[in-house]
Parts: sequence; structure tokens; C-alpha cells
Amino acid sequence: MPATDLASRPLSQLLIIDVQEKLAAAMEPVSIAVLTRNCSTLLQAADLLDVPVIYTEQYPKGLGSTLPGLLENLGKAVRIEKTAFSCYAVPAFREQLHTERPHIVLAGMEAHICVLQTALQLQQQGYQVIVAEDAVLSRNPANKENALHRLRQAGVIVSNTESITFEWLEKAEGDAFKMISRLVR
Repeated sequence: MPATDLASRPLSQLLIIDVQEKLAAAMEPVSIAVLTRNCSTLLQAADLLDVPVIYTEQYPKGLGSTLPGLLENLGKAVRIEKTAFSCYAVPAFREQLHTERPHIVLAGMEAHICVLQTALQLQQQGYQVIVAEDAVLSRNPANKENALHRLRQAGVIVSNTESITFEWLEKAEGDAFKMISRLVR
């Protein structure tokens, strides 16, 4: 696999899309627990490794705030409110993107709407998009599978939380490695 297909820490930024209270209430409880755990792992790893984070909330007045389980890990993250499905369609989002960090790791909800549209538009703009398969969700599992299939067909990298965090680390050494190893257990 060419190195450009790996999530490089100095080239990466993390985007958590719409993990909000009312959307989460429509999901399977077990699935939302897995999504929350994996998003939290990505957020904590990003914090340890200085990977910038943006998170979005789709119409928070109607869909509520980001889940409390994630808020505690969003310390330095930039929050963007939106009504467009694609994050890239929101000028405030585009202003927060780090152009010197062309790898964008995506997680969140819903895989077949906001995650899919954002991934495809970012890819069209020349970003290397990496979707954490175990950190995205749709109300209907078939819709998630369809979205992941479409993303793969379009050339978006579909990976997982543990692979991404260890690609960011690169080496099995140091305090960050020990802490992240504990997170993924």
C-alpha cells in the first residue's frame, strides 16, 4: 500500500459529523454505544497527537447537542453548526479546514447522508478522505453498508478506528503509544 493511503498524523485532521442527541435516539442502542466509543477513541488519540478536530451539529435547535459522552473529549475542537448535509457546503467549515493537512478522517452520522456527501465533496476538492467504518452509523444498517460501498467505489479509503490511530502513531513506543493502546482495548 502506498504511504499516501495511510493516515499520516502531520497531514491529518479529524471531522466528527453530527453525533447529536436526537439522531442518536433513533439509532440502535448497541450501535450508538460502539460509535460513541470509537469516536471518543479517535478524539482522544487526536488530542494526544495534536491532530486538529472539527465537529459539526446539524440544526442543533431541532436535533440537540453533541452527545455528552463526546463533549468531554472535544476540548480544542472547532464546532460548526450547519443545515447543509455536506459539511463542505458550509463556508464556516471550509474556513476551518487546514489546507496543509490534506488527510481528513471522517466519523459520525448519518453515513448515507452527511458523511457520504461530505466525503465525496472533500475528495472532489483534492483531499485524501478516510472514513472510519466502525465510527459511522445510519439508522438503517443497509443504508450504512450502501454508503460504504459507494465510498469505496469512489476511491475513498474506508478504514477503522484502530488502524487510523496506529497509523497516526507510526511506532510502538512512547507515552502516546501506551495511552492509545489502552484506549483501543
